[in-house]
Amino acid sequence: MSDNTVEGLRARYGERWRWLAVATVMLGTMATVLSATVVNVALHDIMLEFGIRQGQVHWLATGFIAAMTTTMLASSWLLDHFGVRKTLAGAMFMFTVISVAGGFAVSPDQLIAARVAQGAMAGLMQPMGMYLVFRIFPREKRGQAMGIYGMGVILAPALGPVLGGFLVDQLSWRYVMFAPAPVTLIGVFMAWRFLPLPPSRPAPYRFDLPGLVLLGATLALSLDTLNRLQELSGQESRVVIGGLLALLALGLFVLRERRTPHPLVNVALLRKPVFLYANLGAMALGLALFGSTYLIPLFVQTALGFTATEAGLLMLPAGVVLGLTFPLAGRLADKQSARKLVIFGITLFACSAALFALSDLSLAFGWLALWTIVGRIGIGFMLPALSTGALNPLAPEELGAGSSTINFTRQLGGAFGVNMVALTIEFGEHSGGMPTITAFHSAWWLVAVFVAVAAIPVWKMRA
Repeated sequence: MSDNTVEGLRARYGERWRWLAVATVMLGTMATVLSATVVNVALHDIMLEFGIRQGQVHWLATGFIAAMTTTMLASSWLLDHFGVRKTLAGAMFMFTVISVAGGFAVSPDQLIAARVAQGAMAGLMQPMGMYLVFRIFPREKRGQAMGIYGMGVILAPALGPVLGGFLVDQLSWRYVMFAPAPVTLIGVFMAWRFLPLPPSRPAPYRFDLPGLVLLGATLALSLDTLNRLQELSGQESRVVIGGLLALLALGLFVLRERRTPHPLVNVALLRKPVFLYANLGAMALGLALFGSTYLIPLFVQTALGFTATEAGLLMLPAGVVLGLTFPLAGRLADKQSARKLVIFGITLFACSAALFALSDLSLAFGWLALWTIVGRIGIGFMLPALSTGALNPLAPEELGAGSSTINFTRQLGGAFGVNMVALTIEFGEHSGGMPTITAFHSAWWLVAVFVAVAAIPVWKMRA
């Protein structure tokens, strides 16, 4: 039997074992990001095949992100009890099975259920990369490692829309569900081979299942209430009741987390100003990343008449540039003030969103690609700096909870960002049942303002 202790891996592979481990968790994160983004170019075809409106089809994105947001807080407990090797391998195997099953869905409800299940597994996989980097790399190399890790991860949203567009135009939207399965199958093998066993485990403690249920209920009720706002006629009472129930579930969740000895969210970490402000910035990053990734393909296909392949190709140069930006941003995060790098990224992204909001029907493909590139460079400067700024002040035993928390807040921003973008589009001007360019302009202004406002808490971060 192979020796998968840290010493055994170092003896077998030398110092490069750290990078083999990073490549392994990178595959898991790539699969989650690929699955989160590749479906966006298929939304138009899914709407046409099932005869549903944008107000329902957005649950394919929102449901995925909401489920991922909920379950990722369970990763800390799983890491403590099973270690990164078993947790990641198990989650990737289940993700593969669910992806294949979702490709054979025969109704919108089945497809949405598969996306929610995918998101639940993705939530367990997402924090693993950040956790591993901060456990196996020394402090002075963490920014560089996060930059390399992020460069690989960002290939997924870069190639995802292109791959999705090709699959939709040449085959069927169903193949976008199958697409992540080969990646996660390879990841299962690599996890078993390259990831280390935990050096020690804490004393067993009970999983906070009531907290997870309350959190899931809070997110589900909140997002459903926002969704019902799209068609208020006859649903006013349901909107009010849903909102009140969401607030009640949130209150019970906070009360539970303050009293339980092993909470899903370590409230004590949020009392550290740098960590708190970094998490607020992470929410803005999630809104920027997921909101724009949802919005761009739908915008250019619905309002500008692009094909799915053209929508994917539009995002390819931005993804490549973002991949090149990550190593630079990672190295800078080891040497420069995290808040300055994040503010710079926020400024670039807000400018990109404002340029999209000012676009018109005659705009050339090249200009749209350039504005997408500007926004992705901004995201490239935000992510490594936020990660290092948030986690460097934490003790080693706090890294599991810290990495799951900052990933949670980023996904939370993404979940509500996609929903608010969809709500803005649905309330906007329509023609022939489809949103016009004016509706999309409103959504772009919403994204720009939310991200710009996030500069306030980020500026309060201290090195």
